[in-house]
This record gives sequence, structure tokens and C-alpha cells, in this order.
Amino acid sequence: MPRRRTAAVLMAGLVLVACQSPTDPDEPTDFVDVTITPDPASAGGPTGRTYKVEGDGDDPDEIREYDWRTAFNVAITLNPAAQSDNVSLDFPVDITSATVRVQQASGGIVTPPTGGEVERYDFVIAQASGNRFTGVNVPIDMAFEVWYDLPSLRKEALVSVTLSLRDESGATFTEVIPVRVAN
Repeated sequence: MPRRRTAAVLMAGLVLVACQSPTDPDEPTDFVDVTITPDPASAGGPTGRTYKVEGDGDDPDEIREYDWRTAFNVAITLNPAAQSDNVSLDFPVDITSATVRVQQASGGIVTPPTGGEVERYDFVIAQASGNRFTGVNVPIDMAFEVWYDLPSLRKEALVSVTLSLRDESGATFTEVIPVRVAN
């Protein structure tokens, strides 16, 4: 029994050490610059785009229109820290995927739905200038269109754009870009 307790305490200590931030404040940790326009984004409706709510055995499927549509541009640039002594990416660096998540918000704070309700959304990348960074300070521009319906029935939301990137040597990293949609 004492060995298990000692092992548990040791594991907890190792987990805490792993969660600490870097001790060198000069060490670059952010080598991705992002510009969002407009910031905050605005939304409007009606949208003309629909989604399906699956019925159960007693209720039929239902087709509903998304309440809101927003559009915004994201400009992504790898800054010179990507080629510093502490970080060295092998160019080219590719964006391998882009996903979107919409969450309802109030006053800029995410307010998760309750009682089994869900946020519903769909998106497209309407335009992209490419998916490959050939060096630092070479921007990639992406235009997003997002349709959504929130349990709160409000238009204020937080849209999280998640980009997965991979460099020439196979190293991968993820960048999450928060986009505010004003009420």
C-alpha cells in the first residue's frame, strides 16, 4: 500500500512539473502572427442555409434555417521567431487542416448550453491564398463563412478556427484563433 501511495505522489509531482510554463521569459513560444478582419465580426440573418434535426421514433426529422451568418478574414504569418535559436521550422510549412467551432457567448464570455441543447454550425473556406508558407513573413489569407444557430437564440458567439500545420521534417503544431462575433 505505501508503495502505491508513493508512486501516486511521484506521478502527481511529475505532472505538475510538466505543466509549468517555460522558465526563460526570453524564449520565443509564439511564432504565428494572426490578423482578423473585421474584429469583432458581425452576423446577420436570415441566412438561407438549413440543417437537419434528427427526429426520434415519435417525432419526424425537422429542417431548420440557421439563424445567423458571419464572414471574416484571417491572415496568418510565421514571424522570424520561427527561425530562432529556440525554434527551427523546416520550410515549407503546410496548413494541413482548418476546422471551426462555434460557441455561444455573452459579454465575450463563452456560455455553454445546458439541458442537452447544442450549438449547430456549418462553415466553408470561401477563399484561401494558399496553404504553404515558404518562409517567414509570407502571409496566407483565408476567408471564412460561418452559419450558426445557438440555444440562446442570440448572435453573439466565439468562433474558434483551429489550424493544423506541418513542416518539411514532419513536425506538427496547432494554432487556435479566436474570432469574436459581436451581439
